[in-house]
Amino acid sequence: MLHDVADATLGACARLIRAIDEVAPVPLTLLAVPRYHHAEPSPQLERWIGERSRGGDEIALHGWTHLDEGVPRNRIDSLRRRHYTRNEGEFWDLDAGEATRRLQAGIDWFERNGWPLRGFVAPAWLLGPGAWQALGETRFAYTSTLRHIHPLPNAGRITSQSIVYSTSSAWRRQSSALWARLVARALRANPVLRLELHPRDADHPIVRRSWQRLLERQLREREALTVAQIVERWQRVHRPAARDPAGAGAVRAD
Repeated sequence: MLHDVADATLGACARLIRAIDEVAPVPLTLLAVPRYHHAEPSPQLERWIGERSRGGDEIALHGWTHLDEGVPRNRIDSLRRRHYTRNEGEFWDLDAGEATRRLQAGIDWFERNGWPLRGFVAPAWLLGPGAWQALGETRFAYTSTLRHIHPLPNAGRITSQSIVYSTSSAWRRQSSALWARLVARALRANPVLRLELHPRDADHPIVRRSWQRLLERQLREREALTVAQIVERWQRVHRPAARDPAGAGAVRAD
């Protein structure tokens, strides 16, 4: 899964995909932001996304502006929204009406461009009560949080801790490479392993080597799937509890 696909990140996204292809040409879930930091999407971006979709990648909706512009309620809320997510947890504090409006605007963007749409992933994986309520009234087949993929509507959850990196400083790059190894080891027997990358994750050698080696090892015994494909397979088993089905994610071939 590749986060934060937008005009401002397009060059870095292309570099990261080239680094993925050095390991193997796997299908990706690309998380596209319609109005990244309020910028209008360019025709170049929309053409690029369309080409990736036609080539087999899944395109998922990733917020609307990718900005949390609300006011924190207390110190803990401020730590979460201003420091941990760096003001990008857009769907954490929206009421149901505003969350619905932004989701529908994103759906309309996909429809205008003719892109299939199955999933929504909130910026920083943060979903507040209003966002959950809005998702229950939409057509999305899934959403995800840091530790789970959630088939919709209210159809259970698929446990899988996201493997993600931080690149903002040298110590964060080193510690996140170590953390990625530990999470992958802990999830060795888990059916689904999620590798979630951000555009700058190919720009720092220690991070790039970490996830490239991880991807190479996992592909020896797992099949690479988009998140929509993971959810479709899960729903085949849990059909009585789910509606009709709509990362890259990786799932064991057996």
